[in-house]
Amino acid sequence: MISRMVKFISCGLLIFICLQPGPVAGQSVLDPKLAQAIDLEIEKNRAEMIKIRRFLHMNPELGNRELETAKLIASKLSSLGLEVKTGVAGTGVVGLLRGTLPGPTVAIRADMDALPIQELNTFPYRSLNPGVMHACGHDGHVAMLLGAAALLKEKEGELPGRVSLIFQPAEEGDGGAQEMIDEGAIDGASMIFAGHIDRLYELGEIVVQPGLISAYTDEFSILIRGPGGHGAKPQETSDCIVAAGQLITSIQGIVARETHPCSPAVITVGSIHGGTAANVIASKVVLAGTIRTTSPETRAACRDSLKRMTQAMEQLHRVTTAFTFVEGYPPVINDPAAARIAAEVAAHIVGQDKVKGQPLPSLGGEDFSFFLQKIPGCLVRFGAKHTTLHDAPAHSPRFDFDEGVLATGARFLAQAALCALARLGEQRARAHATM
Repeated sequence: MISRMVKFISCGLLIFICLQPGPVAGQSVLDPKLAQAIDLEIEKNRAEMIKIRRFLHMNPELGNRELETAKLIASKLSSLGLEVKTGVAGTGVVGLLRGTLPGPTVAIRADMDALPIQELNTFPYRSLNPGVMHACGHDGHVAMLLGAAALLKEKEGELPGRVSLIFQPAEEGDGGAQEMIDEGAIDGASMIFAGHIDRLYELGEIVVQPGLISAYTDEFSILIRGPGGHGAKPQETSDCIVAAGQLITSIQGIVARETHPCSPAVITVGSIHGGTAANVIASKVVLAGTIRTTSPETRAACRDSLKRMTQAMEQLHRVTTAFTFVEGYPPVINDPAAARIAAEVAAHIVGQDKVKGQPLPSLGGEDFSFFLQKIPGCLVRFGAKHTTLHDAPAHSPRFDFDEGVLATGARFLAQAALCALARLGEQRARAHATM
């Protein structure tokens, strides 16, 4: 696979950023001449990042199976001269840049797994792996972080601390972030940043929001059993399908009548399986779905109400039931201080008018939340609306994005790391001065 890879980002001289400590309102944190130099260097590397993204798009791998993807990442980090640790949480990769100056450690993260989707796009770099597709932009995330690695490498000797680059497996449902944490991926880090490609926003927009931005992603399954019987003789048995139908209808009342109207919640039954023939009353029905909430109280209320309604079907329809609740990802809660750094950096990359807020939380999920339970950090969104595929959202078999976002993401991740090192260093210096 690596032998097919085009030459990686050339490591010419990258004149990079010089963030000023603690700017006052209206004062620039980035020298305009250096900003122009950064833009020139990014333009030189733009084509290479696109090649990396397209190569990964053609060779997608599912969560915890990203073996070739990990080999590629490790090879490119090693060629840049970074310290590289492989096999973290199975297929995860961590690269480390050590500055010559003492200071804190800041982490920047990309997820790298694909989805079990058969791609329907027809462009030349469509997936070569049947039934597997990068339909959420993780191929772009990897390309961005590799681009940021090349940019940061040129400033390694001046770094006031260390930068850890985390390439994480299994974001799509398997919670790879927690396994990376368990194996020490963020040990010693003081802050972490990440970004996600988002086609809801225009290219050149960056979404930064402190506080809660996503939901709990819990799942449930319900098993309904009865004796089964002949479709012409319902009086002789219990009908699991009728019980399931009433339960699905009743569930809609939980959010409408049993949760606080100002606390977002969604309960979706996404799967129902039961019955084998038109004239047979089913002896088993299995329902499965998701519960999305943004507060512990609403989460508990939805879970308990769903369990109560399930059990009520036993008396109503003379069936037996079993309710299973599976905890998913916690919500992403951006740290206010990290979000301020992200907003400053975003403003100097795309302009203040292109920095957008997210007033309402998404009820989607992201396992970056596990990192944020351990250390402060911020997840932003990079606008990448495609000019020709307006009807192909994330997780769609025709998903694609404007590849201009790769340069935006690489600049943001690298500059956020450097800005965070500066801010954290200032905090440590002030703390020592008052001792």
